[in-house]
Amino acid sequence: MKQTISQKLSRKLGRAMHDYAMFEEGDRILLAVSGGVDSLVLAGILKIWQARAPISFELRCVHIDHGYTGEGGPERTIAPQLAKFGLSLEIHGEREIPGERSCFLCARHRRSQLFDLAAKYGCSKIAFGHHRDDLIETFMLNAFYCGSISTMLPKQELFNGTLALVRPMAYLDKADVRALAADWKLQPVSSLCPFAEETRRERVRCFLNNFYEEEPQARDSLFAALSNVRHDYLLKVNHEVAHQKHS
Repeated sequence: MKQTISQKLSRKLGRAMHDYAMFEEGDRILLAVSGGVDSLVLAGILKIWQARAPISFELRCVHIDHGYTGEGGPERTIAPQLAKFGLSLEIHGEREIPGERSCFLCARHRRSQLFDLAAKYGCSKIAFGHHRDDLIETFMLNAFYCGSISTMLPKQELFNGTLALVRPMAYLDKADVRALAADWKLQPVSSLCPFAEETRRERVRCFLNNFYEEEPQARDSLFAALSNVRHDYLLKVNHEVAHQKHS
């Protein structure tokens, strides 16, 4: 079966890639494939765009194996699904995490390992399967738990511009991604991590989904707010004066 993308979703993808100048001629792209439906769909999207884009780029799919991909491991659960697109999967064992394992530490070590792999293979971009709902959830997470106004960026340059993190699906909704997965008959690989469903992100996601049921337009408004910041109407604390008052 030939994988295709509707014109509606192609426009969303093309706009995100154009707005943030995600790819350039000759890019080597490291695609982080977790086994979740989002990264599997992104693999298909990038393979299709690789054939139709006016620029040429290389695509390398890697999976950091943390031991929670279920029976058979990533060789039997993830690799065959990428093969549908003519893509191969490289599997790298996750580095040992000192001390007690947590979602934060696991994610930080996995990100560091991806940076090292990008350097090893001469990749200028690392692509992640985050979509619009992920960006909104991160915004709410940071507001609720960190006291900051920030989110993941569709494109984030690191190390003096030598490496960029890109999220080509930044303008797609979760429903768009699920629709592509259904069309392409992709099956997400369930995580057996004991912390997988007990994170703060999951609580925020449930909160937002309940709110969207009552206010369907809130998703659009929240996403628009991420690029419509009215700095003059945010609190500005003179930390030096504040420190003097409390000293």
